[in-house]
Amino acid sequence: MHNFFKFGFLITIVAVEFLATTSKQIAINEVFWDKTNHILAFFVLYVLLNFGFKLKNLSKILILLAYGIQIEIVQSMLPNRFFSLFDIVADCIGIMFGALFCIFITNLITKRVKNGKSKGSF
Repeated sequence: MHNFFKFGFLITIVAVEFLATTSKQIAINEVFWDKTNHILAFFVLYVLLNFGFKLKNLSKILILLAYGIQIEIVQSMLPNRFFSLFDIVADCIGIMFGALFCIFITNLITKRVKNGKSKGSF
């Protein structure tokens, strides 16, 4: 099951990098939607990283934060793109939601296994 999450993480990283650095103009009408994309992308990245790789929580957070900063630096060098601290804040919110979701799921699975209701886990 870890390989599934590893593969998903790698595919998602490639997709996010492409969308963040493509030279094609992507029409975004509202700032809110752009920030929602950041939150959702980093939520998914955290969940996939969490269940795919055995790393400490701080390591996962720092890896994704560095990735978000890297995206913003690259965007600052592209036409029609710019560096945005608000995007990094949205990335951090996504990471936080991802971490909370993983804690919830892990606790739920642990509780079910202890109660003998399920033997499956991530």
